[in-house]
Amino acid sequence: MKIALVQLTSGPDVQANLALAKDKITEAADSDAQLIVLPEATFQAFDAGRLDGNANEYAELFAEEITTLADERGVTVVVGMFRPADTVEVDGKTINRVYNSALITGGGSSEFYDKIHTFDAFAYRESDTVRPGESTVVVDVAGHKVGVATCYDVRFPEQFKKMADAGAQLVVLPTSWADGPGKLEQWRVLTSARALDATVYLLAAGQARPGGADKGGEKSGPTGLGHSRVLSPTGELLAEAGYDDEILYVELDDIAGEIAKARKALPVLRGTREL
Repeated sequence: MKIALVQLTSGPDVQANLALAKDKITEAADSDAQLIVLPEATFQAFDAGRLDGNANEYAELFAEEITTLADERGVTVVVGMFRPADTVEVDGKTINRVYNSALITGGGSSEFYDKIHTFDAFAYRESDTVRPGESTVVVDVAGHKVGVATCYDVRFPEQFKKMADAGAQLVVLPTSWADGPGKLEQWRVLTSARALDATVYLLAAGQARPGGADKGGEKSGPTGLGHSRVLSPTGELLAEAGYDDEILYVELDDIAGEIAKARKALPVLRGTREL
């Protein structure tokens, strides 16, 4: 199966981001990719204005346009977006929260994964504006089971093991991983570890680094550091992007066989280990 990880830089304009996403999906489909993964917040970049207004106005349009294109091209697309969730009171203010969703669409069916672990860390509370999801998602893509996670989820190994226990052979991970001192190193360690301890192929598609490599290592806020990655079920790095916009391609052969071999050698999942 040929897979494309689209590393791009989204901005505040949803319609411009939609046009960019469609161009990149078309380019990847023209290169015979069957599974095309775009970053978290492709719909609207973080730190680019309120999320709720655009979610209310454009979420349905965004999802419909991506779904139509995926169906027309015969591919499966995973793309990060925001959609309306609920209304809550936070510190005396009324907040219209959104879901931080990954749309999984293609082959005549669509599903959303809503990020379970919101970024409530380092004195920041994503859950004030983003409602946490509640359920893991595993879908069928070209005869393979694919789990879905988003960004901060990567710090929670039990979620990845749960998807693997449910049959996932690959896990896609759309992200907008903040840059800063030590952040690239953490990103590499965490993605490698989640592939290894769940014995899955991990396909992590990130937002590119605004300003490119010249800004690499500087604090960026939640706007991406690039370095989309593909890891094997034994944690081996198969491909990695740089800081800038690009499409990272990888072709995986005998996925079921490689997964079976890894899980026989390393029986860490519920169905393979002695309890």
